[in-house]
Amino acid sequence: MSDDWKASASTGDEKSWKLLEKALLASVQEQRRSRRWGIFFKLLTFVYLFGMLALFSPMLNLRKAGSSGGSYTAVVDVRGMIADKEAASADNIIGSLRAAFEDESTKGVILRINSPGGSPVQSGYIYDEIRRLRAEKPAIKVYAVISDLGASGAYYIASAADEIYADKSSLVGSIGVTAAGFGFVGTMEKLGVDRRVYTSGEHKAFLDPFQQPKADEAEFWRGVLQTTHRQFIDSVKKGRGDRLKDKDHPELFSGLIWSGEQALQLGLIDGLGSTSYVAREVIGEKEIKDYTVEETPFDRFAKKIGASVADNLAMWMGFQGPSLR
Repeated sequence: MSDDWKASASTGDEKSWKLLEKALLASVQEQRRSRRWGIFFKLLTFVYLFGMLALFSPMLNLRKAGSSGGSYTAVVDVRGMIADKEAASADNIIGSLRAAFEDESTKGVILRINSPGGSPVQSGYIYDEIRRLRAEKPAIKVYAVISDLGASGAYYIASAADEIYADKSSLVGSIGVTAAGFGFVGTMEKLGVDRRVYTSGEHKAFLDPFQQPKADEAEFWRGVLQTTHRQFIDSVKKGRGDRLKDKDHPELFSGLIWSGEQALQLGLIDGLGSTSYVAREVIGEKEIKDYTVEETPFDRFAKKIGASVADNLAMWMGFQGPSLR
């Protein structure tokens, strides 16, 4: 075999391999483009479906709350922290209560409580609305049922009901007000950092955690908390009336918390029982219909991303405002 033929064959093989390589590269690139477009369309579909769920979830909730035959016991959950923008916000709970009262099939309403308390303002809104609804439609009774915990602001809300029930081991009470924070004065001194604050009011910076608290400002702040505590006590007394054994037990308003069994003896609750027990034996309608506002998928997603800027700022500043918990 001649050298020229061998060279020609070698050149042909090289060209063939280059063509094959180009074809393979083109195929790989095409597959990559296809995958990228596939991922894009999948993501677009996910966003679309997520948006539809976020848009129509409230409508689904309304359908749930409006579909049933005959009479039933309406249930509204008070779960977790009572605060604006939380599941147990005044807007959510009041909206649920109004919907339950407006339904002609509602025989009675149960507030199913499992909460450590929270904002005195949000708790006060709910308390006032319960009393308004009760006065407007006295035939529909409201019962608070405490499961694990009904403390502070949660008990504030419960005291607006006609009757309160709990388990013998539930934790009930904590009628008090708290405001907490941290002081960083010593830390600043160790770091050699000076705090410079400019205000247009003598006491404008009295809650600044980087300055030593002044005696007159601390006394003023205690007065604010005592005023809030008195409002709390007055509301509980108005709701519970003579059932409270506070004359014999002044510690009822000290912020202490009791078991359900103890709370019954102190007049903080009216009986021991669960939601199903109250619906069946007290209201007389075992059929339960849940009016609790459910968070949309978008709300749950947003909460998982992170807390609000205001909450982070408050945490960084080391201060927490008055709280019924």
